[in-house]
Amino acid sequence: MNELPDFTAVSQQANALALASTPAELHGGLCGWLAAGGIDRNDWLAAVLADPGLAAPEAGSALDRLRAVSVAQLEDRDFAFELLLSAASATVLERTGALFDWCRGFLGGFGLASGTRPSLSEEGEEALEDLARLAASSSDEFEAGDEDEDALAEIEEFVRVAVLLLHGDCVMAVRHRKSLN
Repeated sequence: MNELPDFTAVSQQANALALASTPAELHGGLCGWLAAGGIDRNDWLAAVLADPGLAAPEAGSALDRLRAVSVAQLEDRDFAFELLLSAASATVLERTGALFDWCRGFLGGFGLASGTRPSLSEEGEEALEDLARLAASSSDEFEAGDEDEDALAEIEEFVRVAVLLLHGDCVMAVRHRKSLN
C-alpha cells in the first residue's frame, strides 16, 4: 500500500476532473502541502489547488491513493518517499519537465500550507531556495545523453531528500517539541 499509483492513472483522473495541473505538479503540490504541515484531508485537491469548489477524490481512486501513499511515505522512518514523475520510458526532456513541474507544485502547496514563512533550519532554508531554482528551470537545458540521465537522477534524489528535510523541519520537529512539553 506504500506504492504510488500509476502516473497514467493519475493523469486520466486529473483529465476527467478537468484539472489544469500535470500529475507531477499535483503530487508536488500535495507533498508541499503535507511537508509544510498541511492537514491530511480527503478533499486535498480543494486545499492544494486553492479551489474550494473541487470535490474530494472518490475513495480508493488513484487521486485518493496518491494522498494516502504520500502521507505514509513522508511519515516512513525508512525514507521510502518517492516522487510521482513521468514513466522511466519517457524521454529525458519529458522526465526533466515533469520534475520541474513537481517542484513548482511543491512550492505552491508549501506556501499555501505554511502561510507565513515557517521556521526552518539553515539546511531547510537552502533546500527551499534550491527547490525554487529548480521550479524556475526549463527542460530546454537538457539533452538526451548519458550525462543528462545521470544529472537528472541526482537532481531527483536531491529533491526527494530536500522534501524529507523540509517535512522534518515543519512537521516532525514541531511534533517532537510538542511531545517534550
